[in-house]
Amino acid sequence: MVKQLAIDHEKINLLNFDRSGLAEYFVSIGEASYRATQVIQWVHQLGAKNFDVMTNVSKSLRLRLAERCEIRVPELVMDRLSQDGTRKFLLKLSCGNCVETVFIPEEDRGTLCVSSQVGCSLNCTFCSTGSQGYNRDLSTSEIIGQVYLAHHLMATQVKSRPITNIVMMGMGEPLLNFDNVVAAMNLMQDDFAYGISKYRLTLSTAGVVPRIYDLAKVSHVALAISLHAPNDVLRSEIVPLNKKYPIAELMQACQFYFKDAPRRHITMEYVMLKGVNDQPQHARELVQLLRDIHCKVNLIPFNPFPGTKYECSDRLTIERFRDMLMQAGLQTMTRKTRGDDIDAACGQLAGEFTDRTKRSAKLAKIAIQAQ
Repeated sequence: MVKQLAIDHEKINLLNFDRSGLAEYFVSIGEASYRATQVIQWVHQLGAKNFDVMTNVSKSLRLRLAERCEIRVPELVMDRLSQDGTRKFLLKLSCGNCVETVFIPEEDRGTLCVSSQVGCSLNCTFCSTGSQGYNRDLSTSEIIGQVYLAHHLMATQVKSRPITNIVMMGMGEPLLNFDNVVAAMNLMQDDFAYGISKYRLTLSTAGVVPRIYDLAKVSHVALAISLHAPNDVLRSEIVPLNKKYPIAELMQACQFYFKDAPRRHITMEYVMLKGVNDQPQHARELVQLLRDIHCKVNLIPFNPFPGTKYECSDRLTIERFRDMLMQAGLQTMTRKTRGDDIDAACGQLAGEFTDRTKRSAKLAKIAIQAQ
């Protein structure tokens, strides 16, 4: 049965459907399933915002779609450009909340960082988004709408690099919004939408173990794990989700994810926190932890935000840590910080939204009491 996406007085936003979902919808209203391919191409590749322009769709169907459906994306309310070329988009949703999307241009690629939730339902202590609390999950249309807006905006600009890579690393935990994220990623990969290869589409998770197994059944996108610590005691402090899904269970899920594609690796993300997780013993523990995992390690210099208790490890400490991993045979790189002057760097995204969890107010109260 087609998922009910609107109540009687609302129109159905077609951006909530991937191709299979849209085909199912057309069949449900007595139309041919192939219409889905036509409409997907008009909307995502050609940027159609109304049905009148869809000239290869019958006039009668266009009229029906105009009566029942709409093509609605989030509203672009801010477009900020960093000194290094990184762009941060602030997008307003129909509920009034705002989320952030970031585009990072490089010589050989253009990477779009996409959000999956309004805020984040987790509370990773190094992350600005987590400190802001959580409001709700994004719909499929709100997730793919970020890609739609960035793609068509930059397509009209001279010398603008196209989107070649997409990372689900923006605001939120993607695997806690599983169905909507998977549908949006299907559109990202669809040849009649954005045509992003599964090798160039990455989902980053803090380690929602059951959903990693579920993802392996329906998708083969690249996987990144927000690891950040080599043992349970420390990781539970930095990533509280670890108390529910400890490292041993997470590593088993990682081994399972690409078991049928042994040449593919998982990226282990490791934010470098001064005096917390950056010492030689941590590097040695990390080597032992990852010895049987086909992976590469991405060291991320910590990006500060107001109210944080952490500092970034210094350059020499990061280099020493990297060298220890590499000498042990782990493929390791240090991520270059991009967009920190506009608060668009890793861990700095915050958006503008109402915190239903009251987490931000509690943290602010704690900060005042500590002064």
